[in-house]
Amino acid sequence: MSLAIRPAAPADDDAIWAILEPTFRAGETYPIPRDITRADALAYWRSPGHEVFVAEAEGRVLGTYYLRANNRGGGAHVANCGYVVAPEASGRGVARAMCRDSLERARQRGFRAMQFNFVIASNERAVRLWQSCGFSVVGRLPEAFAHPRLGLVDALVMVRNLSAAAGTI
Repeated sequence: MSLAIRPAAPADDDAIWAILEPTFRAGETYPIPRDITRADALAYWRSPGHEVFVAEAEGRVLGTYYLRANNRGGGAHVANCGYVVAPEASGRGVARAMCRDSLERARQRGFRAMQFNFVIASNERAVRLWQSCGFSVVGRLPEAFAHPRLGLVDALVMVRNLSAAAGTI
């Protein structure tokens, strides 16, 4: 599969919503209200300060991510991202490709690290993926997420250094 990652355009909103909706409705991997409206979901994903990208193959959007500063002021040198892959593209390397792309874009923009603030610990596949991309678990928030099937589960804080000494992506 030849995957292209590019900045999202307003014309991509239908495709982005089609990817976000099943993930947000499931309520298992993002701390977003399960009944969020399309307008509110897109406003969240395209929040001021979020640079939004889409991953596409053969003209079809298979994933989306945003890149932003994790904080302002003294924390503005640390990046943050959110990623969602279309259910039918799961397991095809889309999330890994978006992560690699985001790490490179973050480095090019001068970020010194990337931090994931709230990785749901029960999302073991994502945790393994982020670890394989060089992220380390640096904190655990006990029972911080109300999972719709599993009850209260932990959330993880994960980080990766982006300096040249940290290695390749």
